[in-house]
Formats: sequence, structure tokens, C-alpha cells
Amino acid sequence: MTTSVSVPEKHALTTDSLIRPVSLLSSVEKRSASLPTDDLVDETEEQFSWTKSIFRPNHTVSHDPDAIATRRSVFDDPGLAQYYWPNKDYENLHRFDPTARWTYREERALVRKLDWRIMLTAAIGFSALNLDRSNISQANSDNFLQDLELTTDGNHPDFNLGNTVFLLAFLCAELPSQLVSKRIGPDRWIPTQICLWSFVSLSQFWLTGRTSFLVCRALLGVLQGGFIPDLILYLSYFYTKTELPTRLALFWMTENFVAILASFIAYGVLHMDGVAGIAGWRWLFIIEGILTLLIGIFCFFNMPPSPTQTKAWFRPKGWFTEREEIVIVNRVLRDDPTKGDMHNREGLTLRRLWTAVCDYDLWPIYILGLMFGIPNSPPSTYLTLLLTNIGFNTFDTNLLTIPSLAIGIVTMFWITLVSESVNERTIVSMMMDLWTLPFLVALYALPSNPNPWIFFVVATGLLSYPWGGALVTPGQWQVEQSTRRCTTCVEFSIFKPETYSSSARFVQVSGIVSAQIYVASDAPRYQRGNRTLIIICCVNICILYPATKVYYIWRNRQRAKIWDAMTTEERAHYLSTTKDVGNRRLDFRFAH
Repeated sequence: MTTSVSVPEKHALTTDSLIRPVSLLSSVEKRSASLPTDDLVDETEEQFSWTKSIFRPNHTVSHDPDAIATRRSVFDDPGLAQYYWPNKDYENLHRFDPTARWTYREERALVRKLDWRIMLTAAIGFSALNLDRSNISQANSDNFLQDLELTTDGNHPDFNLGNTVFLLAFLCAELPSQLVSKRIGPDRWIPTQICLWSFVSLSQFWLTGRTSFLVCRALLGVLQGGFIPDLILYLSYFYTKTELPTRLALFWMTENFVAILASFIAYGVLHMDGVAGIAGWRWLFIIEGILTLLIGIFCFFNMPPSPTQTKAWFRPKGWFTEREEIVIVNRVLRDDPTKGDMHNREGLTLRRLWTAVCDYDLWPIYILGLMFGIPNSPPSTYLTLLLTNIGFNTFDTNLLTIPSLAIGIVTMFWITLVSESVNERTIVSMMMDLWTLPFLVALYALPSNPNPWIFFVVATGLLSYPWGGALVTPGQWQVEQSTRRCTTCVEFSIFKPETYSSSARFVQVSGIVSAQIYVASDAPRYQRGNRTLIIICCVNICILYPATKVYYIWRNRQRAKIWDAMTTEERAHYLSTTKDVGNRRLDFRFAH
């Protein structure tokens, strides 16, 4: 039997800060202080890992479904709990209860429900982004550039310029988009974004030339900027940090699934070439734009603001019972107490964003975000043009993009399994470049006029790489120390809106850099460009990934040395007086 803290009681006992004097502890806090904690589960025991059942079946522990699954946290330590209590404005405060307990059966059923309700809606919204962001590749196979008299050669190729304009607009919109999202809530802003860019996407039906092409690319970039971090922020309201990486990997798998579906859609729609005297690529833009507009409308009705705010005029009973809301809120806060620092309608400040940019401990992640995707991006962007130039027709070109996408789903799934199985970020992320390098060398070594099918095999192998983007994000380089003793280091995630915003901007800069590597003077084989990609790939493998690994090992040891030398009283004094936040705290450890 669990109870929850009422909002009036909590507000009466909470100061403006997150730290409250012991004398002001609520009745729930007092019960929590005296409640036995022997039934709680340490993190290493609690989390069922489906990768262990595949890679290490002998190490898989089968839990009694009716046993307690509640994770041990700082809220179970009377000396530390007061420093991590949620903010008085936290939207789920009325369901926060450190005395709550739940079973494995309840938790697994609830996570499945979250997957079907929250994750599925988010994945559908993400598919809208990928459908409207990538359909220019299918249009390229159907004389899109020729019909609009756009160039891919000369000193200022229009296609490269269009990609650069899109990425610059996307980059510039990252910050404003996330400021808006945090102020009005991602549940409102995400569907609005989808609907707005859908109108722009379908308006490409009426493109007339270079100017309208560049304007549409800029508008798409502005309206799509910030969408991915907004969506991941939204998911973090419902999932723990150990659940989020798998779901991020599923996101990127969804991207490939949508790309495969888009290839089949393009194959059919491009056969409409000439219907009503209209080019096939125009039909493609308007049909896919209408599809994503419908997705945006769907998301308006299926993205509740938080676990405790699922009721609406069209959903009077909501999605979750009171008991389920208590479990969702407390499992998320036990996993990461800092998620109670802000409410879901609280805007970010420029100071917080600037602090994230200046945080030198995150610079290795930012640099990886800038560099890790460059070796694969130009061949991927130019694939349909390369296949068309080498002799394949419009319809074959669209179908030939499917094998690399399908294999990419498998390799992405594989790299996620490996990462979770061995609990490793840096080395596993490096597998992406290790996969890419030999295929880049093979692409560079092909003769001037290669056999089209040999070129296709090499390009397919190159673009089937195990994409590690879900691993190279701030949210996955989190502390891994356990709170099982509640006197050691506290477990936090460094996935914060301002942190991911900074990281996302570096990833977009990566796209801008990538768009300049294949230049017209190097066409059609782009040998100089491929040579540059090989060099970047080698730098990533030999320098960036190892240096990142070494840096975080050193930082963790440096902090552990200071923290371990402190007495319990000194740690309590530090926690009550420190102005350090997030990964600047002495009790923070990076996973690497």
C-alpha cells in the first residue's frame, strides 16, 4: 500500500530551493526515513537485460515477478534525501512518494504500456521527420534537378548549396526551437513543428527554380531544427536512463524502416510521371507532405504533457491509473533525481545553455558529435545521384537504396546489443568507423569506370555501417556509480535540455562540413573527397575515440580520489553547501 504527497502539503513544506532543512521534513519523508530498505534492489541486480539473454544466457537472473523491483536511491538515506527532493513546481510532485514499492510484474507491464502509448507515438512522429527530410533523394532520381535547372557542377553547385542552406537553417533553429519547446512543452511544440514543415514540404509541388528551391530548403531547416532533442527530452519524462538508449536505437532503426518505406512509395509515385501533365517528383512531394501532415494531427491527440497529465476532453479517463502514475514518477526520479529540478513548462535560459557549451568535461562528446558522422554522410547524400550517373534508371535506383538500409537496421541493432552487453560506450561507438574505413578504401581504389554492380556492392557495404549515434549523445555518457550504499556517488544522467542542445548543434555543424567534401570539380568519382573521408576516419579511430576514453577514465579517478577521502559528515556538508550542479559535482561519474 502506497501513499502520495498532496500538493498543498508539499508546497507548505518546501522552500524555493531544492534543499530543505531537516526540521521541515514532511510526514512522508519521516516515514521514508524509518522504512526498511532491505527489500530494495541494487541497480546491477534490478535491470533485466535482454542482451544478456542473447550473449550471456548463463548470467541472466530470473526474478520472481511478484518480488519488489523498486530501485535503491538517495531518497532512502535520511541524510541525503533532503538535498534531492523535487522542486515545488515539478508537475508530477503529487505522485512523488519515496515510500512507494512496486513489483517486477507491475513494472514490466507498465513499461510495455509506455512503449505502446508513448514510444509508438514518438516513433510515428520521428518517421514524419525522416519522410520529409529525405524525399529529396528520391526526387533526385527523377530529373528533379534538371527540371528546375539546378546544377551539381560549377563553382557554386545548387544541390550542395541547398543542402548547406538546409543544415545552416536547421542549426540556427536548434536553440530557438528548444527554448519554445521548454516554455510551452514538447507535447505541444512537436506536433506543431510536424504540421508546419508538412505544409512547406507539400508546397514543393509548386517549385519553379533555384530561388524557390533554396527558400523551401531554408524553411524546412528552420521548422525541423530542434525536433530530435525535443522528442528525446519528451521521452525522458517517462523512461529511465537504462531504458532510453534501447529506445533511441529503435528510433534510428525507425529512420531506416521509413527510408525503406519511402523507397517503395517513391517507386510507385514516380510512376505517376506525366499524370495530369505533372512530373513524378512533384507528386512525390505533395503526397508525402499530406501523409506527414496527418501524422502531425495524430500527435496532437496522442502526446500527453507528462505521466500524470494524460486526461483530456477527448480522453476523460486518461491512460494511467493513480497507482501506475505513482510507479512511473517514482521509478524515473529514483533513477535520476535531477529530473525533478524543472517542470515541463519551464523555459531554458541562455545562461544555462552557455554553461553547457563552456563545460569542458563535455567537449570530448561535442567533438565526437562533430566528427563521427562525417565519413558516411557524403556517400549517403549522393547515393541516388551516384547510382543514376553510373547507369541505373530512376526506378532501379530507388530500389537499390533498400539493401543498405535493411542491413543498417541489423548492424544498428547489433551495436546496441553489444554496448548494453559489455556496458561500453567509446569502443563500441568506434565500431562505426572501423566498419566504414575498409569500404572507403575500396571505393577509393575502384577504377574510373567501375562495373555498376561492383560499385553498388561497395556502396551498399559502406552505407550498411552500424550507426552509433544513439551512443554518441550526452545522455549515454552518464554516471554509472551505484547508490546502493547511499553514501557513495549519486547516479545522474547528463541528459539535460541545454546539454543535448549544445551537442545537437555540433552534430548539425558536422552535416555542414560533410556537405562541402564532395565538390563538383571532383565529380563523378569524388576521389579527393573519398581520400579526405579516409583521413577523417583514421583520425577518429586512432585519436578521438581513444583520447575520449582516457579523458573520462582520468576524470572519474580524479573525482573518486577526492570523494573517497571525505568522511560521511564532509560529504553531507558538501552536498548541503555546494553550488556545483550536474556533472560538475564531485559525486558525478561519467560512463564511457
